[in-house]
Amino acid sequence: MEKQQTCKLDSSSNAPAELDYQSGFGNHFSSEAIPGALPQGQNNPLVCPFGLYAEQISGTSFTAPRKFNQRSWLYRIKPSVTHEPFKTRVPTHKKLVSEFNQNTSSANPTQLRWKPEEIPDSPTDFIDGLYTICGAGSSFLRHGFAIHMYAANKSMENCAFCNADGDFLIVPQNGRLWITTECGRLHVSPGEIVVLPQGFRFSVDLPDGPSRGYVAEVFGTHFQLPDLGPIGANGLAASRDFLVPTAWFEDGIHPGYTVVQKFGGELFTARQDFSPFNVVAWHGNYAPYKYDLNKFCPFNSVLIDHGDPSVNTVLTAPTEKPGVALLDFVIFPPRWLVAEHTFRPPYYHRNCMSEFMGLIYGKYEAKADGFLPGGASLHSCMTPHGPDTNTFETTVGRGTDAGPFKITDTMAFMFESSLIPRVCPWALESPHMDHNYYQCWIGLKSHFSYEGSDCCSGEMQS
Repeated sequence: MEKQQTCKLDSSSNAPAELDYQSGFGNHFSSEAIPGALPQGQNNPLVCPFGLYAEQISGTSFTAPRKFNQRSWLYRIKPSVTHEPFKTRVPTHKKLVSEFNQNTSSANPTQLRWKPEEIPDSPTDFIDGLYTICGAGSSFLRHGFAIHMYAANKSMENCAFCNADGDFLIVPQNGRLWITTECGRLHVSPGEIVVLPQGFRFSVDLPDGPSRGYVAEVFGTHFQLPDLGPIGANGLAASRDFLVPTAWFEDGIHPGYTVVQKFGGELFTARQDFSPFNVVAWHGNYAPYKYDLNKFCPFNSVLIDHGDPSVNTVLTAPTEKPGVALLDFVIFPPRWLVAEHTFRPPYYHRNCMSEFMGLIYGKYEAKADGFLPGGASLHSCMTPHGPDTNTFETTVGRGTDAGPFKITDTMAFMFESSLIPRVCPWALESPHMDHNYYQCWIGLKSHFSYEGSDCCSGEMQS
């Protein structure tokens, strides 16, 4: 039996007073909203308890190795197939991309940074507030990723969203999300993340009104916990801290209920007369889940030098090449810096991986100014980047006697990929683009000195 955890919600929202969660990552879960609703001894009996329909949702191919196979059985009042034909959604959503090519996006090696997006003036729900920043690959070829942001001010009404292209990893930055899924309900606050696997239908309510955040989407694979290697058996994100919803269902007639499906980056709608959240019981290892980033156990250098950011990986979506990620989700949480004779902020570097960064709250240690909560930056493959001038000068000015220092009240993150992202035109043309970003490094000056040394100047010596 999986551990149950309870989340209490405040009375300012329309959410219930508390939620029960199941604990674990990749476990085989079982949950029923009505005792006895789960069939015993088989998945698909001739007649299910209470007259329910059995329906399987598969996140991997049927013949995937057992350790990779993901699927769940849902026992619902009406099957999800009971709907009208899909039609192209009107109006179309022109800022969602799942095929990255010269027609939809462009290559840009420049260091890019965006200021926080403003909350829309007109009523905008999660679907309409979602827009793509960059990405690579193709949802049709089942390989690649997309990075989106969202800004919304209203709850989804009488509709559900389904992403047929890939998994969503949502990072709320401002405003809580109250998410209803076919497996149950989740409450997600800034400082937490939620993963909504491919194919699940969900609805997003906004108990605080305006909300914005970040979304990573992966095609053709799923997120998993990274291997720990020499770290050993413990550390980073613990399996038990991931929370999965418990069964909850809606019954009754819902005329005109709309399912919005993202398919190849385009949106389609189908109408039905019932809520898709009519699952009375379910079991399996394919389900939505959430995680509190404050429970992350960071590792760090305790004597000299600076660890690579990969040591802060929460989740990874791997490729077939060992150690190379389609997309890593990495965080920079509160932690002690104690390394001696060491430049402690992130070092200057060029990387074969591409890095998209966001800031949930506080300040990021490598950027003293300009990188704001709700903002973002993109440093693509082999584009140099690192601490700004103020950070460098302040750090060096402390000298070697800085002593232990704790970074507090901050939570930054990075989506890092081995693929080279192409950037969407509206992101490059955005009024929130920081066109002066490059100037944060302009003040870096040469401290080179060789007077009195025996080294040569590099000129040919006769």
